[in-house]
Amino acid sequence: MKAELKPGDVWYVYDGECPLCRFAAQGLRIKQTVGQLHLIDARTAKDHPVLAEIALRRLDLDAGTVLKFQERFYHGADALHMMALLGSEHNWFNRLNALLFRSRTLAAIFYPMLRAARNALLVIRGAPKIHNVRLPNDKPIFQSVLGQSWETLPPLMQQHYAVRPYSQDRVTVEGTMDVHQSRLVGLLARLTGMLIPYAGKDIPIRVVFHSSEDSEAFHFQRTLSFPGKAPITFNSHMESIGGSEMVEFMRFGVGWKLAYEWTGEKMILHHRGYVWRVFGWMLPVPLSLIMGKGYAEEIPVSATDFRMWTHTLHPLFGKMFGYGGTFKITEIVCSNAS
Repeated sequence: MKAELKPGDVWYVYDGECPLCRFAAQGLRIKQTVGQLHLIDARTAKDHPVLAEIALRRLDLDAGTVLKFQERFYHGADALHMMALLGSEHNWFNRLNALLFRSRTLAAIFYPMLRAARNALLVIRGAPKIHNVRLPNDKPIFQSVLGQSWETLPPLMQQHYAVRPYSQDRVTVEGTMDVHQSRLVGLLARLTGMLIPYAGKDIPIRVVFHSSEDSEAFHFQRTLSFPGKAPITFNSHMESIGGSEMVEFMRFGVGWKLAYEWTGEKMILHHRGYVWRVFGWMLPVPLSLIMGKGYAEEIPVSATDFRMWTHTLHPLFGKMFGYGGTFKITEIVCSNAS
């Protein structure tokens, strides 16, 4: 039986896997002058009509709770602020909630702390993301990143970036490349597994670009065959953070923040700093003091091949790490690829 949606009621949607969120939801009380309070666990009530409305409005439940009241939706800090205004003084929890979130300024200050605590609890519990907001699967990830420039890309580059979010799309490229690294970077790479661990020339490489049904990220799976060594696989993935900016994350939540630009002849990846993601927060880190600033280019050289190179350049010690080579697209498994 479908729930009856009454305009005067309050609908509070939370993450039932988070003990903190569950405790808060169970403790909430609203004023008698307001309609009935409905609590919805986003993980167990995925077919609830309010969840469908939330998804339609692109409100990400992995980024914050949602409150619906009088046909309006409030997300994150705004949801807690509205609940503080609607809440009764029935118990200590509601009085504390009003104290912290009745002011928009205080809500903006305290909410990120609660979100970090929630993310930490979910990591500890090993809970997956809710993924209630899934972008339409008819557009590649990079079409949104590049904006109007997407239509000006050569067919080769559109095929290269054809992978769509939340899909089984896969694009494979193969080639050879030269790998350079300083001794310090080589040591760090072997200790952490965050970068290619060896240097060499004409190293065969196979790269698979893909996403998955549970991810909107652009994933890289690089397999390199150094002479005399077992094949090495180096994985990373890129997440959009708005506009033309992406973050390429490696192990331990360390990422390179960059911006994409298509000049009409080549794709340029501009350095925007390094970050470390801790419980959902992306904190800037001064890795450029060790690694230098990153830069990369991709240049189409024929209808089937493109050349790419990337490096990190230190102002004092020169090139700390870099690789480059020519690649051919060998497989495309994308229903939207031209």
